[in-house]
Amino acid sequence: MSDTDVHVSFEFFPPKTEAMNETLWRSIERLAPLSPRFVSVTYGADGSTRERTHEAVERLAGETSLTAAPHLTCVGASRGEIDDIARDYWDMGIRHLVALRGDPPKGADRYEPHPDGYAYASDLVAGLKKIGDFDISVAAYPEVHPEAANAIADLDNLRRKLDAGATRAITQFFFDTDVFLRFRDLCAAAGIESSIVPGILPITRFDSLKRFASACGASVPDWLEDRFEGLDDDAETRKMIAASVAIEQVQALRAEGIDEYHFYTLNRSELTVAICHALGVRSDRAAA
Repeated sequence: MSDTDVHVSFEFFPPKTEAMNETLWRSIERLAPLSPRFVSVTYGADGSTRERTHEAVERLAGETSLTAAPHLTCVGASRGEIDDIARDYWDMGIRHLVALRGDPPKGADRYEPHPDGYAYASDLVAGLKKIGDFDISVAAYPEVHPEAANAIADLDNLRRKLDAGATRAITQFFFDTDVFLRFRDLCAAAGIESSIVPGILPITRFDSLKRFASACGASVPDWLEDRFEGLDDDAETRKMIAASVAIEQVQALRAEGIDEYHFYTLNRSELTVAICHALGVRSDRAAA
């Protein structure tokens, strides 16, 4: 029995090896009893994981009661190809999608729209809504997308995606709670009424986190660096610190009235289960 006022969703990525596949499905089995609103499955920047994403979504739809929300991107595919994938998902019973512009493929300096494709995420959302009445999530950037001219231009882009038919925006991860709250207030002041869902990244390895943050324009506060200092070879302590950091974060957000959270699980369940437990989101067995 979970806190009925709090909703969660989880992100997974398609596994590359059989061992990674086993880890993913162990995590899904552990997280499923928390009754997430949906679980998303990522999609390679250049469509490189297309088949593996589809396989994972097919298995989620066929073998679990979870609501699968596959990612779709504009990169590396024509409108026709993307429309065909969306129709396949609709025929499979999939009603949730995550629509993203996508990152430039490896080796490319900047994003270039496919000549026959959807140019940007707002175009993709509009196209998907013509195929079916999908529930669509899009991305938002509390610290501004690295390629945006400025914060106002970035907010205008978010509005275009929501106006095109998206239901909610899920934010890039962040660690300073005030960053999210300022962004939420900015959205409200701009007249954006859609749900802005904080994206929460439990930290598994701090060096990996810094690479992720650098790539997507997220800041890593000095206090966070200090907490993880000297723990490179101490996985157990690192895990405890990671759980405490994320629990503090979600409890601070909860105190501000935030009632929906999206977890970037990195296909691991332990930290996400602990954070959800602290939020009051628990399986029937844990509640008992």
